[in-house]
This record gives sequence, structure tokens and C-alpha cells, in this order.
Amino acid sequence: MSEKSKIALVTGASRGLGAALAEGLAARGMHVLAVARTVGALEELDDRIRHAGGSATLVPLDLGQSAPVLKLAEAVSSRWGGLDLWVHSAVHAAPLAPAGHIDGKDFQKSIDLNVVALRGMIGLFEPLLRARQGTALFFDDPRAGEKFFGSYGASKAAQMALLRSWQAECAQIGPRVRIATPAPMPTATRARFFPGEDRGTLVPCRDEAERILGELL
Repeated sequence: MSEKSKIALVTGASRGLGAALAEGLAARGMHVLAVARTVGALEELDDRIRHAGGSATLVPLDLGQSAPVLKLAEAVSSRWGGLDLWVHSAVHAAPLAPAGHIDGKDFQKSIDLNVVALRGMIGLFEPLLRARQGTALFFDDPRAGEKFFGSYGASKAAQMALLRSWQAECAQIGPRVRIATPAPMPTATRARFFPGEDRGTLVPCRDEAERILGELL
């Protein structure tokens, strides 16, 4: 890694769009801080990045735990002084269920990760992004109001309300806050939502990552 490398933090980097974005950013010369809970998947991501000539730092942690996230922010500040990019693709997708039968623990997990944990990360990462005039990128999935999506849809709607407020607040002072709506992709989460879907009609994660990064960078 060059001392002048830009630093990209990818939360939710172990699979799907997050992994594809991490690989795309590394291919563009950024040093990727890849965050996820699954160590094995992170190691596979690291192998792919290094094979393509890129560099990454693996950060296995649970974003729902505030103490490790705080340590991450402190480590980034002390080593690099800030972030050029934060890409957040981590999400808890509760099982589909009628509103009257939503499991309370599943609902709480959705709120805890998709809203509460994100609120904490914004507070920690905002000064790191501002230090480098960086950008934060998030992903909408507007399913609020669809049948059986009460848990996931409610947490994503709350998440977007939080992010759009932050986006408006940062319009003049930074960091830049961007919200994208990806095309349907053959991810594990989507397979759970639509098990009978023809996955051949979906956009590969790598292709969608390239489109998003082409518009962002």
C-alpha cells in the first residue's frame, strides 16, 4: 500500500454487493478496510483483492457491538487520519412475515443494525470523512409498504430518513452523502426474499458495483 493511497471503509464487505464494491475499489488503487463478521469470507475477499494487485485490511467485527466499532474508528484516526470513502452495505434482513406475526427478536435485530448501529457509525465516521473531504455511500431498498416486508421495510425506511437528514445537514460542510438504489442482484438476501425467482435475469453484483463506482468516482 502506498502512503498516498486513498482509504475506503466497506462495512458489510464479505459477500454480495459489498464484496464486489470492495474489489472494485481496490482495483482502483484504494486501500480497502473490509469489515464483516465472517472471517472466512473476508479472507477469500482478501485473496481475490491481492491476486488482482490490490491491498486490504481485514476487520472482522459485529457492527451491532458499539465497542469494537469505536476501536475501529480510533484505529483509522491514528493510522490514516481519516477516510476518503465509507461504503455501507451491511443490513439485517428479517424473514418475511405478515405484520401481525413479525417475530419481536427479528424486528429488534433489524432496528438495531439498520438504524441504531448506523446512527452510532455516523457519529464516529463523520469526522474521519470530513478530515479528508470524503464521501459516504448507502443503498436504498424501498420495500416499505409491500406485503410481508414489515420488519425489513420499516427498518430501511427509518434508515433512509436518518440518512437523508444527514445528507441535508452535510450539503454545505461535508462529508458528501450519497444514496444509491441498486438493480436487483442475485444476492443471498434476495434469494431468501424471492426463492423461486429466475436468478438469470438479475444483474451480477460485479456489474452493478462497476456501474455504481463509475457514477460515484
